[in-house]
Amino acid sequence: AELHKMAAAGAEAAAEEEKRLPEGDPESGGDSDDEGDSDSSGDGEDEEKENEAEIQRLEEQLSINAFDYNCHLDLIKLLRQEGELVKLRRARQKMSELFPLTEEIWLDWLKDEIKMASEISEREKVYELFERAVKDYICPEIWLEYAQYSIGGIGQEGGIEKVRSIFERALTAVGLHVTKGTALWEAYREFENAILETAQPAPGSIPSPEQQQVLCSQLEKIHALFRRQLGIPLLDMEASYAEYEEWSEEPIPETTIKNYKKALQQLEKCKPYEEALLGAETPKLAEYQAYIDFEMKAGDPARIQLIYERALAENCLVPDLWARYNQYLDRQLKVKELVLSAHDRAVRNCPWTVGLWIRYLLAMERHRVEHSIISEMFEKALNAGFIQATDYVEIWQAYLDYLRRRVDFTQDSSKELEELRSAFARAVEYLKQEVEERFSESGDPSCTIMQNWARVEARLCNNMQKARELWDNIMTKGNAKYANMWLEYYNLERAHGDTQHCRKALHRAVQCTSDYPEHVCEVLLTLERIEGTLEDWDAAVQKTENRLARVNEQRAKAAEKEAALAKQEEERAEQRKQARAEKKASKKAKKTRTGDKRKADEDDEGEWGQEEGFQFHQSELPSKRHRGEGDGVLPEEDMEVETGLFGRSEKPDGSAVPKEKASTSRKDIPKVFHDSSKDKVTVFVSNLSYTMAEPEAKLRELFGSCGEVVEIRAVFNNKGTFRGYCYVQFREEEAARQALALDRTAVEGRPMFVSPCVDKNKNPDFKVFKYSTTLEKHKLFISGLPFSCTKEELEEVCKAHGNVKDIRLVTNRAGKPKGLAYVEYESEAQASQAVLKMDGLTVKDHVIKVMISNPPFRRLLKRPKPGLPSLPLEPRQIYGARGKGRTQLSMMPRALQRQSNPVAKAENGMVQNSPAASSDPPAEPKKMSNADFAKMLLKK
Repeated sequence: AELHKMAAAGAEAAAEEEKRLPEGDPESGGDSDDEGDSDSSGDGEDEEKENEAEIQRLEEQLSINAFDYNCHLDLIKLLRQEGELVKLRRARQKMSELFPLTEEIWLDWLKDEIKMASEISEREKVYELFERAVKDYICPEIWLEYAQYSIGGIGQEGGIEKVRSIFERALTAVGLHVTKGTALWEAYREFENAILETAQPAPGSIPSPEQQQVLCSQLEKIHALFRRQLGIPLLDMEASYAEYEEWSEEPIPETTIKNYKKALQQLEKCKPYEEALLGAETPKLAEYQAYIDFEMKAGDPARIQLIYERALAENCLVPDLWARYNQYLDRQLKVKELVLSAHDRAVRNCPWTVGLWIRYLLAMERHRVEHSIISEMFEKALNAGFIQATDYVEIWQAYLDYLRRRVDFTQDSSKELEELRSAFARAVEYLKQEVEERFSESGDPSCTIMQNWARVEARLCNNMQKARELWDNIMTKGNAKYANMWLEYYNLERAHGDTQHCRKALHRAVQCTSDYPEHVCEVLLTLERIEGTLEDWDAAVQKTENRLARVNEQRAKAAEKEAALAKQEEERAEQRKQARAEKKASKKAKKTRTGDKRKADEDDEGEWGQEEGFQFHQSELPSKRHRGEGDGVLPEEDMEVETGLFGRSEKPDGSAVPKEKASTSRKDIPKVFHDSSKDKVTVFVSNLSYTMAEPEAKLRELFGSCGEVVEIRAVFNNKGTFRGYCYVQFREEEAARQALALDRTAVEGRPMFVSPCVDKNKNPDFKVFKYSTTLEKHKLFISGLPFSCTKEELEEVCKAHGNVKDIRLVTNRAGKPKGLAYVEYESEAQASQAVLKMDGLTVKDHVIKVMISNPPFRRLLKRPKPGLPSLPLEPRQIYGARGKGRTQLSMMPRALQRQSNPVAKAENGMVQNSPAASSDPPAEPKKMSNADFAKMLLKK
């Protein structure tokens, strides 16, 4: 009777769940006003139509990109809301085939199916669904739901044993869970206690020997459960011990007490790690890793497996964590079902990580999985959507290695050998067609797959003819200029070919090699010294001498050219030095002049000609300076503060000089030259507004929070106009370092640039650009954003795919957005997943492009001098993140790029004197007398 009550209770619970419809369900009851019925029905119809249109759109989107995770979630949510049970089941099924489902998705699915399962056949389908659910992740809640649902079927044949079997599997999976394991143990004991109640004899009756045996057996089961639980470190195990004392009519055995105390000690060791997990924020990777290290030292395989599973349940998109877990299973446990299940879950969670696929193929081969299954898994890997061309080379190489190990090379021909050759040919074609079309590169510039194919043919199949054909193809792909490629082929010929082909290869190598011709020449002479005739020796000597002579001649010309360029550079430096000296002398002479300029203009031209020593050179005229340029530090010889000690020509008493007299007053203040010994306590501030009023006061207030400001030297032109940059000197070096954190701070609507004060003449390699220009797998580059998109709005879009550490919206010098952004995630896995889900997403009617940040590597080269050849930029890195065409974007701000105008500018922002860009040397400027200069001014 008690058993029937338990079965009925399970059925009643299912019925109650079915009765509980979601709030707002059309079938739910409730009172409503008759007046609002028509409005409510109208709104409901509109909402229903909108939902149907949205469902259709999501289904079309999934037909285009089946791997859109968020699209699957939205579709399931809408279908569940609309009550489309058939479509809902199909949508969940499709998603589960592509992705492991989270605990929440599984529980919703299971509860929906439980409501509809009334027949025995339908219950079996629910059991199958539970079996799939417990394989995705280790979830105590799903196991508990599974066990409780199975209790509803104890009335069937073998029902009790089936429930016990599920409980035992649940304890094996999550019974060691320190915080959630207790619930399973208690549920199991409660079930066994219910069975015990059914075995009790009627009151006043004497149990038969068979009944007594059943009672004793059932009591022993409950005793065993208590003893097993008390030997495991679980939270609130003191309460379990007290419950056992109260329940047991016999004293607790000494062995159980000993195991209980040992478990308590183990629990004390685990508590710090559990508390760290409880207080940490998602994803808790560091805390889980510390916990894993702790369990690894203890060495209990079951506990190690459980802590890995717990970590992966919260960090399922971290490839490194999967790799470490699978490596542990491969090397320690070596249980086929467990190992292959973990590998399968790894590639389903992180399909973009080629290393996980390679480990899966190796594990299947290690456990002797059928060849057809391994080949099918390899085809899945090719469709996984790797983010680098080299990933495809690696997966092909792993599969080819597997096929090679299947071949019995003692036979002249076999099915496995033909399959291997066919796979090699397909791999070469696949890299050439599919991969190169997507990434604009094959990922295999050295043709390693073809090299391995040639080695297999030569060494294992004794087919040198095929190996030579392959190497001929390799050399035609741009590898003939590399000595190491020729020597690799020569070594293969040497080991498996003949001397004639070795000699032929080396002669071609001497002719074609451009990187290390001496090396191949030496190898050719060595060959002829050992095996060649006199004629062969003479031919080799002549060929190598001629080749090396040409090489030396080319090197000599290059050295001469370099020396000539260096000499020209020295001459130009001397000219600039002389021009600066003349300019300073001119300024000094100008200061010593007395009298009114206007009076001098009214004098006759003869008075201009009388001052023979005062001449203006065209090269001495001030160079035009572009607005807003400069983000760095002045050259030492130009580090001259035109404002003097009091900034914008303030009087010592603090009163400001009238604007119309500012320029004149500034000339009377002695210039302060830059002191390079104070560079460590000084920062260079640029990109400020030219119209900024009182920049010294403004910046002193801004930088005062960093430390004591000793002096602010703002730079003005001769007219008294602020030039947009200045120097801020602090009392302490630490304050200067803190000031660098204010870089890109908005000041009067413009981003202020703050950089160290470094003399670029003495430190030419100093780089102001603070962002990386290399591949960053944890960072995304997003283009196509609307200009109105804010940092908060972009973060809201990105945080759905991982934990966002930083977002940087790219702006121009005026602070206006450029529609570009960089988003940094905590891990490479989160960034890769975000690429898959966000690329092509629509944000405010703009379709954005998302890719892994991989800017072209470019050196900050100085602008070529007139008459000198321009230096080429460094080539793009071979390994692009999402293809060459998607990342060919300079990541340098314009402050660091060289301008194309004739006036060369240093990175620190000051104008450098440089002649006009021309292939001819600059002509000596014609000197003008004072009278000539006056005529020129009067004509204008």
